Amino acid sequence: MALTRSFKDLVQNRIISDPEFGTALLREGVETLLSGDLDTGKAVLRDYIKATIGFEKLGEALGTQPKSLIRMFGPRGNPQARNIFGVIGYLQKQAGVTFSVVTTAQ
Repeated sequence: MALTRSFKDLVQNRIISDPEFGTALLREGVETLLSGDLDTGKAVLRDYIKATIGFEKLGEALGTQPKSLIRMFGPRGNPQARNIFGVIGYLQKQAGVTFSVVTTAQ
């Protein structure tokens, strides 16, 4: 049977070798949340957090227990806007990026 790398390791190595991939992953998570797909957005951000700073460091930075953050981004998590935007703000700062909302006419 072939050995496979964990998804976390795969994403982490890709972000290290290609920082633009990390930025794109973070942007995708935020855009997905803003489009109303909370479950997918949380999953993408969870993968990003695991592959970059980790829930321990994020919890320390935000003054939140890591287990609470893990639950918040889990399948049953229902984060409050204050919490999710706090996380997004911190992740942007750590990544050295700033996202903005642009409206388009439909």
